[in-house]
Amino acid sequence: MTAPAAPTALIAEDEPLLAAALQAELARAWPELRIVATVGDGASAVRQALALRPDVLFFDIRMPALSGLDAAAELADAWDTSARPFPALAFVTAYDQYAVQAFETQAVDYVLKPVQPERLQKSVQKLRTALAHQAQAAINQEANQAHLQATTEQLRHLLAALQPGADADALASAPLRQLQVSPAGSGGATIRMVPLADVLYLQAADKYVRVITHEGEHLLRTPLKDLLPRLDATEFWQIHRATLVRASAIDTVQRDEASRLHLTLRGHPDRLVVSRLHAHLFKAM
Repeated sequence: MTAPAAPTALIAEDEPLLAAALQAELARAWPELRIVATVGDGASAVRQALALRPDVLFFDIRMPALSGLDAAAELADAWDTSARPFPALAFVTAYDQYAVQAFETQAVDYVLKPVQPERLQKSVQKLRTALAHQAQAAINQEANQAHLQATTEQLRHLLAALQPGADADALASAPLRQLQVSPAGSGGATIRMVPLADVLYLQAADKYVRVITHEGEHLLRTPLKDLLPRLDATEFWQIHRATLVRASAIDTVQRDEASRLHLTLRGHPDRLVVSRLHAHLFKAM
């Protein structure tokens, strides 16, 4: 009888010394675990996880550009459940009572840094149990999909619980009525005001936010996360980490063969993808 393969893990931690410390402690607490990659940012974590398909992920909560939570959500959105179940997930975080309470409330495992051997041992036991349950179950695509859906729900609630409070200046400001934008291709030489009522959707792209109206595309320098506190959530729905769409502009919602949702807009050719994290907005489908 063939022995089961050793479990594999990926560590995403932007502080090399802490990554090394976690790897050393894991070697003691879980000797058979094989670390297949260590990366220092969220985007690399997503790429390597998709390429290597590890059994376990250790994602630091705070990493450059893409946080651990956002990286996990992006990975969940791209994961192919026909091959294998989504990895067991543990977040690495500095002690923060509010964050720890959020993890415990959502039953999501976490590792405190600097690494504490006793706490790590508890995490290892929980992760071992999670992997054992996956192995004992009759794993198939339906089971994998259910597991991924449960993980996505946990991530969605965590993102909401850990969302930093809106900037005080933003909260004190009146709700947005118009946006100061540059027409795409103008190089910022031309500035115009676009009424918010004309906006079909907003989409983060590199250093800008694309502002799409029936007239065309404009560019905004304000980060999407800074716009969120000043937008009416019932008017603009977040359908992806980088995309907000005017709810009243949605024409159709379609599900493809991979169960991904796509939106079409009234009077506009663009087709927008709905991430798994935000698919609950269209639960009736």
